[in-house]
Amino acid sequence: MERFYIITNLMKDPDYGITKEIQKYIEQHGRECILAKEDEQGFIFPGTVPENVDCGIVLGGDGTLIRAARELAEYEFPLIGINLGTLGFLAEVERSDFSYALERLFKNQVGFEERMMLSGEVSGNSSYQNVAVNDIVITRDGSLRIVHFDVYVNGTLLNSYMADGVIISTPTGTTGYNLSAGGPVVEPTASMFVITPICSHALNTSSIVLSAEDTIEIVISQGRYGKDEQALVTFDGADMLRLGTGDRVTIKRSDHVTRLAKLSEESFMKTMRKKMKGN
Repeated sequence: MERFYIITNLMKDPDYGITKEIQKYIEQHGRECILAKEDEQGFIFPGTVPENVDCGIVLGGDGTLIRAARELAEYEFPLIGINLGTLGFLAEVERSDFSYALERLFKNQVGFEERMMLSGEVSGNSSYQNVAVNDIVITRDGSLRIVHFDVYVNGTLLNSYMADGVIISTPTGTTGYNLSAGGPVVEPTASMFVITPICSHALNTSSIVLSAEDTIEIVISQGRYGKDEQALVTFDGADMLRLGTGDRVTIKRSDHVTRLAKLSEESFMKTMRKKMKGN
């Protein structure tokens, strides 16, 4: 690999100290390195992503890598994360190991994984569309009360929930909010959806696993006594939109994937056990 693009979380590296160190190392080894042009909130300025990039290097944690994957969804170059955060499921390279990682990248001694992404479209009173790496979550808005959701799969009613919300997760996202809500963990390179209700007011609240080829629709239904409901939809816990009764969120498999450069040959289960402090 010859041409690298660095995306930095300025909360983790505010003075670009680590970024400059990595840039210097790349350039000293005869490669080209370009720093992402970001605004004050850390978003990449539209139209500034260079062409012919061999690899994107993301400095931060898993959240930074997920955000970069969403912003760069239309591009096909792989990403690798240098972990300046905590768990680092996706950002597998620790700061102290960056030179070893770069040497492997220089020599193309890496593997690649493709992770499915979600495409979500809101219709009804509101209109919005976005992609997600981990999950699309619909939750109650405001006071501590349950909301009525109808879940359709391929146009057929699957279930109605009176709950705090519902999580639609990719395999990559199953170790996040889905896991905390009692959902199953799925091997991250698989292709499927996991639907997990959040604090459902029912006895049977098991997660449901669906084919990645299915189309899922979440409809905000009327509450008790015909009361209008208020809810929120979030994409990877970031972009947020308010919803009301009658709004519909349609979720499909995205045409884009997150492509990760992988150095470790460690199994996902071993990594999960280590990161989650299991025995």
